[in-house]
Amino acid sequence: MYRIYLSAAVVCLVAAGCSSGADHPAIHVDHAVALADQAVHLTVTDLEPHAKVTVDAVAVDRDGKKWHAEATFASDDHGTVDLDRAQPSGGSYQNTDGMGLFWSMNPPNGDPDQQTFTPPTVDDRPVEQVDVLVRKDGREVARTTLTREWLGRGVTTRPVTLAKDKISGVYVAPPAGQAKHPAVVLIGGSEGGVASPPLTDLLASHGYPTLALAYFHAPGLPTDLRNIPLEYFASAARWLARQPGVDPAHVVAAGGSRGTEAALLLSQNFPNLVHGAVLYAPSAKINGSFPDNQGAPWTLHGRALPVGDEPIPVDHISGPVLAIAGTGDLLWESQYAAAQIVRELDSAHNRFPHQALVVQGAGHGVSGAPYLPHGTTLVHPVLMRPLHLGGNRAANESALRQGWARTLALLGSLS
Repeated sequence: MYRIYLSAAVVCLVAAGCSSGADHPAIHVDHAVALADQAVHLTVTDLEPHAKVTVDAVAVDRDGKKWHAEATFASDDHGTVDLDRAQPSGGSYQNTDGMGLFWSMNPPNGDPDQQTFTPPTVDDRPVEQVDVLVRKDGREVARTTLTREWLGRGVTTRPVTLAKDKISGVYVAPPAGQAKHPAVVLIGGSEGGVASPPLTDLLASHGYPTLALAYFHAPGLPTDLRNIPLEYFASAARWLARQPGVDPAHVVAAGGSRGTEAALLLSQNFPNLVHGAVLYAPSAKINGSFPDNQGAPWTLHGRALPVGDEPIPVDHISGPVLAIAGTGDLLWESQYAAAQIVRELDSAHNRFPHQALVVQGAGHGVSGAPYLPHGTTLVHPVLMRPLHLGGNRAANESALRQGWARTLALLGSLS
């Protein structure tokens, strides 16, 4: 669906035209239109052997800011630069990385670590246009444009409301008429509101119906993360299981940060309803209410679940568990929590696959898909102050790539 091959005949070149030869370099890309989490293969051909060129990537974000990355290469004996294989001698990223230009883009001003690229929308659908150009001796010699999409063809979104559905969020569904697939209840963290719409869009675009759930800090819901009933999450899972195209035997809870507590508790206490969990930057215990840290965040059957250092029980979990963390997490020690969750599952003789992915140097921001510029600091929407998440852009990108691949593999194993 997204495979469109471009050759020198269809890539925008210099005004002199598209004829081949060392005077007319060309950019080739295997997927001119692709999902935002799909790697593309870029090559530059028809250069002189061992020519020094700079390849740039430029994209405009939701606020109209122009982001830019560049890398300098020397062409090989055949006058080709293959970005999957070529080591840059300078630029926005350091190591061989065919997608380095995409995640290493910098904003026009300010600290890149304190800013994150948010794509603009076209007809309410997030779309990133990336201009790729080649410069030689300070002169542009080739250019093309790539389109990066979050919603695949036929994927639909609709609001889920308290008034109609007794839960709040956004439901994203793959094209109608397909076989039933595993589905995901996506639970955000202390930021509140609807959980990660871009992640929801991509999961559905890969064929997995996804409910991005809001449970506090949203209209009609509690202001704080305090005394949130687990039954609310169970209602969301039941609602999701009833949707067309959903395999009710494979509803999975995915949570980020504080949402990992809810995802674990939901999987543990409702094993006939939720069958596994994906945990990004997890906690293995119940932390205090947020933001005041003075009470219990969760209740079950009307009773507050105790806050403390005791690990959340996992002996009833009825599906696979994936816990993803980084060693550079500055918010809490998620790497140890991820390992502890797996140990607890081992001790419980859990028969389903369970694993911890701990990425060296990555911070708290390990949830989501790769290939976008992500900062390491964000302004928390509840606290309204900067939070330093830890890690660095390269390590976090590595965590996103590995974690996203394993997330899709886990869901694929259930199909």
